[in-house]
Amino acid sequence: MKSTLPPQRRCRRQRGFTLVEVLVALSIVAIALMAGLQATTALTRNALRQSDIVLAQLCAENELVYARLSRQMPSVGDSQVTCEQAGRQLTVALIVRPTPNPSFRRMDAQVLDGDNSILRISTIIGRY
Repeated sequence: MKSTLPPQRRCRRQRGFTLVEVLVALSIVAIALMAGLQATTALTRNALRQSDIVLAQLCAENELVYARLSRQMPSVGDSQVTCEQAGRQLTVALIVRPTPNPSFRRMDAQVLDGDNSILRISTIIGRY
């Protein structure tokens, strides 16, 4: 079966993509790149948050262990201690509250970076 179109017309139809096809392909690539950018941003934020939590946990646990090793009951009340980890100044707010049993006290260590709370750890300290 022979084509009724002249040879010049047949070549033009097979030459390349239409404008609509190119625009659809570009929009698909743009959507894929935006999704990749959002995933990268989320991973970066999570990595920074994880770093903050590790440093805050070191500060909080250091203060709680110090209180346990002092071998005396901490006095009821609030206090603040500065903790430097990895070149960052963090504030540890120590909150000591009585418990129903007078031989024990509840001690909370809340780590702050400025006004932002990063982590809070609680423990019970008893009489030795």
